[in-house]
Amino acid sequence: MKKTIILMSLLSLLLLFFFQINDTEKYTNPLDEKVLQALSSMTLEEKIGQMLILYETHSEVNEEVKTLFNEIKPGGIILNKENITTYTNTKRYIEEIKTLSKFPLIVSIDQEGGRVQRLQLLKDITPTNLPSMFEIGKTQDVSLSYEVGKILAEQVKTLGINVVYAPVCDIVTNKENTGIGTRSFGNSPTLVSSMCTNFAKGIEEEKVIATYKHFPGHGDTTTDSHTSLPIIKKNLEELENFELIPFKEAINEDAKIIMVGHIAFPNITNDLTPASLSKTIITDILKKKLNYNGLVITDALNMKALTDNYTDDEIYTMAINAGVDLLLMPNNPHKAIQIIKETINEERINESVTKILKFKFTYLENIEILDSSHLNQNSYQDILNKIEQ
Repeated sequence: MKKTIILMSLLSLLLLFFFQINDTEKYTNPLDEKVLQALSSMTLEEKIGQMLILYETHSEVNEEVKTLFNEIKPGGIILNKENITTYTNTKRYIEEIKTLSKFPLIVSIDQEGGRVQRLQLLKDITPTNLPSMFEIGKTQDVSLSYEVGKILAEQVKTLGINVVYAPVCDIVTNKENTGIGTRSFGNSPTLVSSMCTNFAKGIEEEKVIATYKHFPGHGDTTTDSHTSLPIIKKNLEELENFELIPFKEAINEDAKIIMVGHIAFPNITNDLTPASLSKTIITDILKKKLNYNGLVITDALNMKALTDNYTDDEIYTMAINAGVDLLLMPNNPHKAIQIIKETINEERINESVTKILKFKFTYLENIEILDSSHLNQNSYQDILNKIEQ
């Protein structure tokens, strides 16, 4: 009897020791600890600021820009035509704006190839012109998709950009779809899936982060969400068998950011709520059904698909309640912070900011900056000559 009691006591001590070790490991993970320390150091307003990707209209970091960053403390910026001048000035702008942020800053850009290449706006250097995704798709060569993604990443790294809004995962099946058109790799789920994941692998080989867009699929529309709300009348089963296939593959390949489009799916949501504001689309389908744990970002919030149908209060509140982590191009960032502060509980905000900080500390620190020669190297053309344009 005594031996039994002694053995049970020893077993209890061993179990206690085991769980203590596991508990210690749980709470001393360096990354988690860093995130928790950062989170605990922030005010509620600063946390909300991390959820905003700003559109800023200057080409130099003047007092107005410094004031904006000091007041908003945003999670990132998107570069647009107003910010891109000469190579030297644009690089300086990015370098200086990064110094205004307490945490690594998301510096993002729309750079896809074809008709969406913001770097072509540089006034003194002409970067190598990249083919559209449709032209790459016609080759059916995934290695070429990878190589073009790698070139794209090298180009943006010359300026210190760390996130690109590409690849486009939309499968174009409607010939009247001018909003996407040649921005898509093609009309086959298998082709688009393989091309997208390899394009993203090429981008991320260079330590730039790819963004898969526009979930759950913008290919079967005739309406451009820049001008009005597209409506797709497919049900969930139809989406799963077609539009969602590239996104499923992206998630299997460790997608870090997925952009949700401003597209209505009434046969799934039972109303005309855009995907970017829909809890059914983002939380129930993207996160739960597809098991996606990365960052969710909206398409630009100044697009008419939203602004013609919703107030700012509705846009910010619905997007975050739907499961969005990052709000791209809020119309009035000061107003956005105030609205979110008043309508969203801090626990929900902490959920997104924890993910954002973990992303930043994992992927955005100590990124190598390439020199300007990587905007247009001869070796790029050797690769692009294999693609019929």
